[in-house]
Amino acid sequence: MHHYSKRSNFTWNGTLKELGNYSCSERVRPSMAAPGSSSGLEVLLSTLQNAGDIESTLNILNVLDELLSAGTDRRITYMISKGGSEALLSALVTTARSFSPNFTILLPLLHLLAKVGHRDRRIGMKAEKAEAVLPTLTLLKQNVKHARRTAACLWVLQVFCSSVTTATLLGQNRGLDVIFRLIPPHTTRHKRTVKAAIDALAALLCSKANVRAAVANGYVSALLKLYEDWHNKDPNNETIPIRLALLHCLHQTTHCSAGRDALVAQGGISLLYHTTQTCLASKGLESLVDPAVQLMRKCYPKCPLPLTSDQSVYTFPLPGRPADTAPGPQDVSVEDDSDDDIGNEEADCGKEYDDDLESDVNKLRSRPEPDRPLEQLGQYVRLCPELHHDFQDLDSDSEVDSSSDEEGLLNEDFRTDGRSRVNLRDSPSHSPLEHPVSTVEGDQDGKGEPPENHLQACDFHSHFLSSSSVKQDSHPSMVDRLLEKHGACIPHHDPRMYTAAAALTKSIPEYSILAFPDFWGHLPPQSKEPMAGRKPNVQRKKVFEDVQRLLNPEDIIDEVVFDLEDPSSQGSPDHSDSLSFFSKFECGNLRKAVHVRSHEYDLILNADANCSQHHQWFYFEVSGMAANVPYRFNIINCEKANSQFNYGMQPVLYSVREALEGRPNWVRTGTEVCYYRNSFCPSRGQKSTSFYTLTFTVTFKHNEDVCYLAYHYPYTYSALQSHLQVLQQSVDPRKLFFRQQSLCNTLAGNPCPLVTITACPSSKSWKDLHQLRNRPCVVLTARVHPGESNASWVMKGTLEFLCSSDPVAETLREAYIFKIIPMLNPDGVINGTHRCSLNGEDLNRQWMKPDPVLSPTIYHAKGFLYYLNSIGRTPLVFCDYHGHSRKKNVFLYGCSVKETVWQSGSAVNTATLKEDPGYRTIPKTLDRIAPAFSFNSCNYLVEKSREATARVVVWREMGVLRSYTMESTYNGCDQGVFKGMQTGTGELEEMGVKFCQSLLSLRRNTMLYNRRVISQPTLINLDDNLLDHKSRNCFEDDEPPCAEEIEYLNDSFPEPNRNYLDSEVNGNTSNTSEEEEDDEEEHQITGKSRRRSMKSRLYPHLIGQETLNIKRSPCNGMNISNGQYLS
Repeated sequence: MHHYSKRSNFTWNGTLKELGNYSCSERVRPSMAAPGSSSGLEVLLSTLQNAGDIESTLNILNVLDELLSAGTDRRITYMISKGGSEALLSALVTTARSFSPNFTILLPLLHLLAKVGHRDRRIGMKAEKAEAVLPTLTLLKQNVKHARRTAACLWVLQVFCSSVTTATLLGQNRGLDVIFRLIPPHTTRHKRTVKAAIDALAALLCSKANVRAAVANGYVSALLKLYEDWHNKDPNNETIPIRLALLHCLHQTTHCSAGRDALVAQGGISLLYHTTQTCLASKGLESLVDPAVQLMRKCYPKCPLPLTSDQSVYTFPLPGRPADTAPGPQDVSVEDDSDDDIGNEEADCGKEYDDDLESDVNKLRSRPEPDRPLEQLGQYVRLCPELHHDFQDLDSDSEVDSSSDEEGLLNEDFRTDGRSRVNLRDSPSHSPLEHPVSTVEGDQDGKGEPPENHLQACDFHSHFLSSSSVKQDSHPSMVDRLLEKHGACIPHHDPRMYTAAAALTKSIPEYSILAFPDFWGHLPPQSKEPMAGRKPNVQRKKVFEDVQRLLNPEDIIDEVVFDLEDPSSQGSPDHSDSLSFFSKFECGNLRKAVHVRSHEYDLILNADANCSQHHQWFYFEVSGMAANVPYRFNIINCEKANSQFNYGMQPVLYSVREALEGRPNWVRTGTEVCYYRNSFCPSRGQKSTSFYTLTFTVTFKHNEDVCYLAYHYPYTYSALQSHLQVLQQSVDPRKLFFRQQSLCNTLAGNPCPLVTITACPSSKSWKDLHQLRNRPCVVLTARVHPGESNASWVMKGTLEFLCSSDPVAETLREAYIFKIIPMLNPDGVINGTHRCSLNGEDLNRQWMKPDPVLSPTIYHAKGFLYYLNSIGRTPLVFCDYHGHSRKKNVFLYGCSVKETVWQSGSAVNTATLKEDPGYRTIPKTLDRIAPAFSFNSCNYLVEKSREATARVVVWREMGVLRSYTMESTYNGCDQGVFKGMQTGTGELEEMGVKFCQSLLSLRRNTMLYNRRVISQPTLINLDDNLLDHKSRNCFEDDEPPCAEEIEYLNDSFPEPNRNYLDSEVNGNTSNTSEEEEDDEEEHQITGKSRRRSMKSRLYPHLIGQETLNIKRSPCNGMNISNGQYLS
């Protein structure tokens, strides 16, 4: 404890006994929590306000200071609750208003008030109420020659500014000018006081009115000069806190657009960039780097995307709407609310989670009336062929010929011109005859081989793979030569069948070109791929490279090398030094590619059709690369505020060269992967709208290869159609009932397939037919969101498993009838959208009132579920497969009344609610048998914002207890045997298998198991804990903290440690009176000349402004006189 004056006969116990009858003679340090301490504290505070002599006041202040310093913040909080702040403020006002304020009392009083006020959130309002704000400003002005007194006043004013109204009051009374003049250029004297002045200025700038005044008075320019001066004259890094505080002030002044513009106009970005580069060379200056980077990014001028329109390139005329009407949720304003704090996240990110939960029990339990008459449900009778089939042909093969609505079309097209589905277009500059240098297989040198066999990756460029029919004369097609040389090697995939399916697919741009990966097929890599490591400060490095664009515009190439709206730029050979891009194929999405620097490209994604939003999915071709050269790709118009790309996820790459060498794999690729907010804004609309950059670097293995890059493993509509056709041909129709039908046609006229899978009856007897027709239904859907291609891979695993000869699959077919809609949004998938269909709407928000014209697949899927419900065949399980972009693992969302009501904080007693807990059976089972599944990530809450989703509508309106959304990560797992690994198509397909196997748990007491299933006890005795992949007890955060700040979303300056102000105050009490006298003498000698020099160099706008006007508070009668300022 530091004593401010000499005292005699003072003891802790004596003082406390006198003031509060506190009997604790054996204790040296009293505790506030002890009996009697409450009344003792209140007496201390009361006496402080009414003390008439100096010694009593000093004794009380020292008792309070020691008492509060000895414990934790709880003591100060307790004192605040007992009126401690008000007592200190009252004493301050009383002492400050005296004719000659006594600083023997004021100095410890100000110190104690700073410590307490720093922890009192309402200290500013209390100070205004006690009329203590302006007297403190007066004390500051009157004592600028005294460093310790000045610092004490500044700390108190700083804590007062926790209230915006108090900061505004000080600004109206020229507090900004008073404090700003106390900040000198670099000096070695009174650094604590200088730091206090800068901190107080930053606190004053919490008020927008003060920010505007500061910008208008030229503070931004002056602060930049000060920062540069302190930076250049601090070779030993002794004034880092002062430099950090100056950055804080600059952050505050740039909360308005005028401040940001001023910083840019004054060369602030260049100054910050170069000073930061110096700081990077020293570990001791690390604390300055991030605030400077934040400031540069905050002030980086907004740049509209180089597009003619924010609307998608793809538009589709919607029935019943004018052709020029832009559908979808487009609420774009041209106004820029420039004074709002920038950097706010999406509107829904800040709201409380529980506010979105449905708390009305009656609404949760009631079943709404059907949205259509019962008579309309008769059209869905055809979708249950197993209920009406007589199975008279069990011993014949005729079932194959009539099992599919689409099979006839596909087979007819395939038989008519099987070779012409994919063929080489005539092109004088890209003919395989002109590339005889290297062959696909390394053991052949090409001697004596006909030219047709010399095939290179560049020969299979997508521009020459066409889905249109071309007459082939006598020469074999590219497909024939390719398959003859390499042969089809992908299970359940036939390139010719894929081409036939693609020829029937209808798209907005009328695709005529196939992407090679979709045509040739994909095999999962032989080994699992780990999550990408993140180098320290990789995002900072990318930000610096972006800043260099602004500082060195002469280094920017800025050449458009691909534009979806400009056919002349697609595959143009004019850009010999650039990569070539292409995306006009099924599922493709890349709108524009701009060559920025030597090996760097900005890529812009196309919005969803008939929309201007939802930029996330990408899939494009790139060619013309050099081997072993790092190319940086920046996708600059992403929308989500964060991404798994910040947590180990990588894009996927497919190499034609690798595929032709026997490795047809989509593989994870990319180094220095990160995702952060950029400076781009929509070409039209709100400049405050933020876009995000996904940046990654790819080093290609081969020269002149043709590669494909995608957000995730692509899975096209044509791939689904051909896959169903292959499955159709692979099953034994005498054992397995497989029927592919069309649920309906989409807006573009593509059939939406519905597949029925079950076991054929063992005989035609009534008993066996009755057993088949009474099997419960399981309804599975997927791909309502086109960008969630992982859902299709999970569905692929489900379909192949259910059609396999696996004993568990046979048991499941004998127990259930599976109704599967593998792609609810074919049009969106085909046209490369991320979220919506051609109507510009999210189809998974249309289930409550689906439009039969604009959302036909949802309308008829719901109608089919109504039909099943009406005939007493309500599904036992409904599951909609999805992908999740922000979480790891695979997990389920379900629906529960009790859990929703309990989590919502409703007053309803959940103990009285009765609910079948069976909705947890499948998640618990999956947690035991599926390594990628995380039970702890599941939840069963019904949210208002999701009441129109499939999961909630099927649960509420159809009464399906087990109605789920299954979410699969794009990234990987953070638990179990797959921990630290990215998921591949193999793991996704396995998840589809595991979901099917989990269905055994629902009927294990009633079904007859196949003998081979009985030999697998882990699948039957699911409660015996025999298979444990260590995920059930894992409750890790979705995203652990990273060493680097992932997203500089928060533009506010990091809050200093509360103990920092305490240490500064304690340091201010340790100065001796001799030091104070020396300070005063030196100020008298040098103050005036140095002050004038400083003001003339840095603050010419302040010369002549020497008065303060009182504009608020009942203290307006006070007259604040001029003072001299600390230099």
